[in-house]
Amino acid sequence: MAEKLIISFEEYTNIVEKLAIEIHKNYKPTVLVGIMRGAAPIIDILSRILKLPIAYIVIQSYSGKGIEDQQGQLVFAREISSLAQDKDFSKVLLIDDLSDTGLTLNKSIEWLKNYEPIKKFIKDVKTACLWKKKSSTFEPDFCPIRLNSDPWIVQPTEHYEELSIEEIIKKNK
Repeated sequence: MAEKLIISFEEYTNIVEKLAIEIHKNYKPTVLVGIMRGAAPIIDILSRILKLPIAYIVIQSYSGKGIEDQQGQLVFAREISSLAQDKDFSKVLLIDDLSDTGLTLNKSIEWLKNYEPIKKFIKDVKTACLWKKKSSTFEPDFCPIRLNSDPWIVQPTEHYEELSIEEIIKKNK
């Protein structure tokens, strides 16, 4: 198993704020598109800071128990979920939590550019993530943390994957 990098919630929000500053200084996106689930908290914070509409692409890549070092088959949802207008998709900022192998970000750009309802409105797609692992072949446009190794990043909400609702109920009695 790979080394683990455990991230506190405070550290996490600080990294997202650094990402927001980097984006603000270098790009003026018209919409934020998050790759779910990893981008959910990031896109929430960024949309509040940058005052931009959001959209979500749901992709399943990691699956199964005990295979955290393996990336599974990518499966895309049929539709983007968004209240953004078509014209908002002219300058897209595609966001994920990290660039691990680079596969998810590469395939997501390709999928987005071919997504029929908005593809004719897209003029530019840039990418952002919080971490880029050493072995990633993908170079995000915006990324505050570039790692010198390939750790398993344990994000602040990830422990919920190991808890059952019954355990949470018992804990909160």
